[in-house]
Amino acid sequence: MANRLTTQDASFYFLEASSTPMHLGSLAVFRTPRNGFSYESLLSLVEQRLVLVPRYRQKVRELAFGLARPVWVDDSDFDITYHIRRSALPKPGSDEQLHDLVARLTSRPLDRTRPLWEMYLVEGLSKNRFAIFTKSHSALVDGEKSLEIGQVILDASKSPPAMAEELWMPAREPKESALVFDAITELIASPSEGLEVLRGAAKGAAGIAGGALGAAGKVLSAVRTAAQVAPASPLNAPISRNRRFAVAKTELADYRKIHTRFECSINDVVLAVVTGALRNWLLSRGEPVTASSTVRAMVPMSVYVSDQRAGYDEYTDRITGDHETGAEQDTDGSQASEVSSFLIDLPVGELNAVVRLSHIAHATEAHAKQSPGVTAHTLMRISGFAPASLHAMGARAGSRLSQRLFNLIITNAPGPQFPLYVGGARMLEMFPVSPLFENQALSIGLTSYDGFVCFGLNADRGAMPDVDVITALLFEALEELVDASNDSRV
Repeated sequence: MANRLTTQDASFYFLEASSTPMHLGSLAVFRTPRNGFSYESLLSLVEQRLVLVPRYRQKVRELAFGLARPVWVDDSDFDITYHIRRSALPKPGSDEQLHDLVARLTSRPLDRTRPLWEMYLVEGLSKNRFAIFTKSHSALVDGEKSLEIGQVILDASKSPPAMAEELWMPAREPKESALVFDAITELIASPSEGLEVLRGAAKGAAGIAGGALGAAGKVLSAVRTAAQVAPASPLNAPISRNRRFAVAKTELADYRKIHTRFECSINDVVLAVVTGALRNWLLSRGEPVTASSTVRAMVPMSVYVSDQRAGYDEYTDRITGDHETGAEQDTDGSQASEVSSFLIDLPVGELNAVVRLSHIAHATEAHAKQSPGVTAHTLMRISGFAPASLHAMGARAGSRLSQRLFNLIITNAPGPQFPLYVGGARMLEMFPVSPLFENQALSIGLTSYDGFVCFGLNADRGAMPDVDVITALLFEALEELVDASNDSRV
């Protein structure tokens, strides 16, 4: 039987357009070890770990006449040197130059005739650093069964665990006649789905994708939608394929302090910081901001947990084959964190930062009571709390709603609060690069890692030329809340 794309995999595959490439990215910056880090070292490491992500050796094959969703097939001409590339900045390369490079690489669509991923080793960074930028198509990474390639090359120690040698041989690609026969058999076995497929075939690829958008995810909870469309905002405008990328790196201790002082979740603090930055950005543009002004965000929310090493060690055991995970249950008695998705109106019209935080905390608390969520321990067993894989979940959650219902997506994925390494090189920071949807000029992703909260802002180059202003305002909004937490009168 053919290994067919799921309905949501197919939706991402077909909905990709020139202005909305549907890949997600991750930028990781490393300190170069004393013995250096070479392109050949990265090639060797990824080649060893590909056994953990077998789909990264597979490409998508469409069926004639759109009889069924496409299938995954092994790439008989798989060439790892095509997917892992080398780039360099003029020494000493600055962070701004690195971000410009990431923006250009994000703008380029992936080659659909090959497995849908690329990885770039970026050399020449100042302060004895290098970077690895990965991008994987959203059809390739579901955050649950199929993980992101950048995750499986990270280790919790400087010495990579030994991997069993693997000789990979591609399976013979199925003949068109066999695929058509399988498709017809499935149509007969599932008449209702067959009817949808035939309707989609009549409308073309867009019809298939439109039908697939209603697929419910297995991990994220149901989204609480609103009856009305999102408020008008400069965040929603026609976009091109060209991107800008900006980052902000903040201290996790500040969020913990605010969280303790005002008895809210760290995610509430994150959303309040983003709200404050968006408020001041709108004012900087001369946009009308009244007391009732809001920005509606789609929030696939991940709650940070303080002690993740046990779960990550369990994930590392899975990499080396030392341990098999069983049923997904919380057995350690610790307080469970949850991952859920919902729409929230960010109160950008509210002048007072503490009141903004209070409004957000009440909204998220009301959602938490209605939505069961998925425990952090379960997610650790699924993905080792890999931020890129969790951001993939966020993108999938957003795709299930009409983009008219929200102004932007904010994804928050927890990462380990201890150092990670690639081939002995310590990772200093990791910034997510979330995809943009049609008519949405900005997406915000953030990842907590080793004491920091790292924001990655992916924006349309034309509609958001001032995205750097928002990153600067994130620091101001955080400082405003820190000051309020220090004020005993509040």
